[in-house]
Amino acid sequence: MIPRGVEVFVGLEPIDLRWSFDRLAGLVVERLGREPRSRALFVFFGKRHAAVKVLFFDGTGLCLFYKRLDRGTFRVPEPRGDATTVQLSESEFDELVSGLDALVTTRKVKARVRIRGTKRETGRRVKRRGEGFGGRRGRLGTSMRC
Repeated sequence: MIPRGVEVFVGLEPIDLRWSFDRLAGLVVERLGREPRSRALFVFFGKRHAAVKVLFFDGTGLCLFYKRLDRGTFRVPEPRGDATTVQLSESEFDELVSGLDALVTTRKVKARVRIRGTKRETGRRVKRRGEGFGGRRGRLGTSMRC
């Protein structure tokens, strides 16, 4: 679906990945200084670099490609100078989207301390068997309101 011989532009500033066609087309004009319907590919990353969105025009309308890696993060291309965009070759784009150069990161898991009956476990005091919360009770065990 993506033709050969197209230009590929990568926006280096992270975006909100909830944005769709119109907002991304506006970013292409605003940040990249290009026309969204120029038959070029425009690549955007999220803040964590675990997902990528590609906006392109196929001749009939705007298309949006979204890819999220199961593990690791995409390696963002190095900026040349103080540029906010980078132009990639087709082979660099294929490697980027296929995740071949993906950095695999591991998350450290914190050990949780669970102390029964304290706020650390549930955020409130846990009622134990045979223990009330100190509320007013009537003769039949129903709560009385004054």
